[in-house]
Amino acid sequence: MKRSERLVDMTKYLMERPHNLISLPFFATRYGAAKSSISEDLTILKHTLADNQDGILETVAGAAGGVRYIPFWGKKNVTQYLQDLAKRIESSERILAGGFVYLSDILGNPQDLDKIGKIIATRYAYSKIDVVMTIETKGISLAQAVARYLNVPFITARKRSKVTEGATVSVNYISSSLDRVSKMELPTRALRENSNVLLVDDFMMAGGTLTGMKQLVKEFNSNIAGICVLCEADFDDEKVIEGHLSLIRIKDVNDKQKIIVAEPGTLLGHTNFNRF
Repeated sequence: MKRSERLVDMTKYLMERPHNLISLPFFATRYGAAKSSISEDLTILKHTLADNQDGILETVAGAAGGVRYIPFWGKKNVTQYLQDLAKRIESSERILAGGFVYLSDILGNPQDLDKIGKIIATRYAYSKIDVVMTIETKGISLAQAVARYLNVPFITARKRSKVTEGATVSVNYISSSLDRVSKMELPTRALRENSNVLLVDDFMMAGGTLTGMKQLVKEFNSNIAGICVLCEADFDDEKVIEGHLSLIRIKDVNDKQKIIVAEPGTLLGHTNFNRF
């Protein structure tokens, strides 16, 4: 292979296997090239990713070492995207009853999901995450996007168990959106004990649903490694959850005046985005 061909194939191979450690001898055998040539190729790739703030290529020394691709977006790219997303969310056509905002078009758009997944994965790139968890239904595509870039499984809590999932563990929680006691369930086979769980959801009012998810994780004797939502209602002062991060903060939803005020959320302030 010519170097240009190797670089294209190597980039594709690494990006399809985020967080996986790949040995240099593997690439040398794959391309029939000397290790020194492979090292030079990886240096080119590392600098290109860094210049574009589009990922980190880590080299691990030693006999068991190699190279791994860490999906990572720099602050410049993240800021630009979140500012654009906030403007799109401010469209008056998104206003729903009860102070909610229509997000299904964003959660159904592959390009948006790809960027949102990568942004959340950047924040937790160096955290110990074993599984991403959400609740049906709107959060499923979001959890899948995040799990893809962290290269871990994702699981879904349901409001009603399905016979195809076997035995389940359930908890009751106060749903802030419905102002009543609700129930969520998770199959006993879905989550192993002592797992580190990242909770994600599409929209948060007071945080009742996320509180239920936290309780469910504790029932499995597992740990909450982080909580992140696409949008949070910042105008709701009665939050029942703490320590969460958001991509977008919705400052106000005025149904009468047909106005939504949105801005980039708390996730943007994390130091992870300053690595470049």
